[in-house]
Amino acid sequence: MTLKIKQTLASVLLLSFSLSAVAQVTQDMVEASRKTEVWEPVPPKVETLPGNPPSDAVVLLSGDSLDAWESGNGEAAKWDVNAYAMTVKPGAGDIQTKQEFCDVQLHLEFNPAIENDKTDQAKANSGVFLQGRYEVQILDNYTNKTYANGQVGAVYKQHIPLANPSRPAGEWQYYDIIFTAPKFDGEALKSPAYVTVLLNGVLVQNHVEIQGTTEWIGAPSYKAHGCAPIKLQDHGSPNRFRNIWVREL
Repeated sequence: MTLKIKQTLASVLLLSFSLSAVAQVTQDMVEASRKTEVWEPVPPKVETLPGNPPSDAVVLLSGDSLDAWESGNGEAAKWDVNAYAMTVKPGAGDIQTKQEFCDVQLHLEFNPAIENDKTDQAKANSGVFLQGRYEVQILDNYTNKTYANGQVGAVYKQHIPLANPSRPAGEWQYYDIIFTAPKFDGEALKSPAYVTVLLNGVLVQNHVEIQGTTEWIGAPSYKAHGCAPIKLQDHGSPNRFRNIWVREL
């Protein structure tokens, strides 16, 4: 047998041994990994077609119907609506969902009114109130200055937003909000509410603790309650809304 043949055979034997060792190690790793695999419960399937709400969402506004909304006194919602958007009717009062919610993922698109004659808190002001009590501010703050804990993206007078990714008034913008409702033991607070907020895809509140009701004057506080409606505020500006949906968590 020539030297070249011997070298070739040695290489083949070495390769065979190496592949066998790798196969053995890989099998051992697979067996070990199975000890930490969890197969159940299987997450429910949610369809997410482009331009549509998730298939398990509760759609609150998608067209020209206010069926999901009512005034704060339980009467019919008096805001204007057409096939494109729902518009605040200044002086008509706040509106709220007929359905009550606890923990939610909320998607909401809004278009601040162009109000060049206004400044500060008067400029395209509105708000989305989680459980009717905890406000995430809506305001035109593209170039409009106001107090930092009262600008768009703020948990009103509690948490300053991490950034200001707002767009000019007259352009559509959107919130994605993850809200964990407070829990109560009788009248006592068991755990506070928490909220994560993205404005136009940018994180502006990162799982912050809500300290109680968001007050214009005075300190926040909690009073025991259960699931409650989502409220949209009439603050005197004809802001527009569209594509509002929630997923109950």
